[in-house]
Amino acid sequence: MAEIRASGTWGSALTSDEFAAIRSVGFAPVGQVLGACVYNIGYTGGYACPGSWGSWGNVTPYQTRTQVSSRAGYGSFAPLVQAMYEARHKALDRMTAECEELGGHGVVGVRLTIGGFPAGGLEFKAIGTAVRAPGVGPVSTWPHRGSHPRRPFTSDLSGQDFAKLIMKGWVPAGLALGISIGSRHDDWLTVGQTRWGSGNAEVTGFTELVNDARHDARQQLERDVARLGGEGVVIADMQMRVRERECPVQEGRLDDIVEATTIGTAIARFSRSEQRHSGPTLAIMSLDPQRRQAARIRI
Repeated sequence: MAEIRASGTWGSALTSDEFAAIRSVGFAPVGQVLGACVYNIGYTGGYACPGSWGSWGNVTPYQTRTQVSSRAGYGSFAPLVQAMYEARHKALDRMTAECEELGGHGVVGVRLTIGGFPAGGLEFKAIGTAVRAPGVGPVSTWPHRGSHPRRPFTSDLSGQDFAKLIMKGWVPAGLALGISIGSRHDDWLTVGQTRWGSGNAEVTGFTELVNDARHDARQQLERDVARLGGEGVVIADMQMRVRERECPVQEGRLDDIVEATTIGTAIARFSRSEQRHSGPTLAIMSLDPQRRQAARIRI
């Protein structure tokens, strides 16, 4: 990082439009930054059936309850969700550390990816472009927020969206995450509602599973926004993966699993007034003679 900073040149993952937008609000790119973390996923939780509390032997209960990871109850995937949070935060922390070394005040256009590592495990990667506001001191000299030192902000907003945010008097506070894994045993009510003979009807068990997982992910996102000191969040990505597995308790029965992930940029207000364009108004005249003739007729 020191060599890159001393070279006087910088790289970025910005398009030309993003570069122009960031420059228009007084920020300048200082370099491309990266953070990575390879995690071995061992104990994931979820080894018990979330609905086995209502069963006896091979008897399937009539109706079971959805289990979400934040409750850390019977059959919960809380250890897996905790590992996913830790790995993503480590990747983000290493990316912001590179930003600080380059003298940046924040990172825009952050992309979080997860992929398999050839030697085993999962690679969590965060990549973006560090930016700084000329004339502003290093982040390390800023006053602390409570007992926590200031860190460069992170944002998955594009350069254009970042510029719009600044012009409206808002600034990114950090990248916020909301992750939840919900699981539910296929009870007799769900089995009956998914049979061909049940007709066009809602499957209440599946509806509850999807809603509970998404609601839990949203609650985790709100907690992350509060941790970052944000007043709100601009959500950029909402994903949901659905799968099923053989029930570990009852032979021949299934458990349904939903993984909900919500990612967004926490934002905070820094000015009550909006930036306005101070340049002169430009008169634009059409070169099409038919349009000019139509305009004169309307006048």
